[in-house]
Amino acid sequence: MKILVTVKRVIDYNVRVRVRADQKDVDLANVKMALNPFCEIAVEEAVRLKEAGVASEVVVVSVGPQEVQEQIRAALALGADRGIHVHTEQLPEPLSVARLLARLVEREQPGLVILGKQGIDADHNQTGQMLAALTGMGQGTFASALKIAGQEALVTREVDGGLQTLALRLPAVVTTDLRLNEPRYAALPGIMKAKKKPLEPCTPEALGVSLRAHSELLGVAPPAERQGGVMVGSVEELVDKLKHEAKVI
Repeated sequence: MKILVTVKRVIDYNVRVRVRADQKDVDLANVKMALNPFCEIAVEEAVRLKEAGVASEVVVVSVGPQEVQEQIRAALALGADRGIHVHTEQLPEPLSVARLLARLVEREQPGLVILGKQGIDADHNQTGQMLAALTGMGQGTFASALKIAGQEALVTREVDGGLQTLALRLPAVVTTDLRLNEPRYAALPGIMKAKKKPLEPCTPEALGVSLRAHSELLGVAPPAERQGGVMVGSVEELVDKLKHEAKVI
């Protein structure tokens, strides 16, 4: 079985994000970029399935500018077999990414598609669900456990009432949550091997997809600074401040 895994280039989660002076976007100048943590979990799960003999090949794909090849190579160093880079200088929206992935699914015919549940930059949490809708595949979102049993994927997901287990007929789409696994560190031999693994360049035009924006970013602002606390003299005063200042009642 072939597994297709998506990876995304984001600002490293240890970096404090700064807003540009014009407040049109966040400042990416001289900022450390990294593999999206949820995508890293997706790669780890795919590699584990391959190591267990369930999968025969792990293919990673990323959409974006030339720089995303760094994150594809990082995924290859973790154990993936080959990469696909869909090159675009536009900032692709979830629907556009889902349409590109749908064409790649049609071409590659994977038995399982694993995505991180969301990117930590925009927090959309939409691409996996849109891909499942476009391809007609079953979906298991926010997976905290994944097991392949014959032609089914058993996906355990955390819900408000506890745990829910879904049986999905393969091929299927699964999005990963934090508790699915603990990603490994790339060892030096894996990093060296990743440089020689195949990385296929591609374009949206080659896949027959026309990218267009469905939304417009009007501005970005940093969160308001936290105000110091105050002492109140009575319960009545506390209730009044919660109601009129904190707006929680």
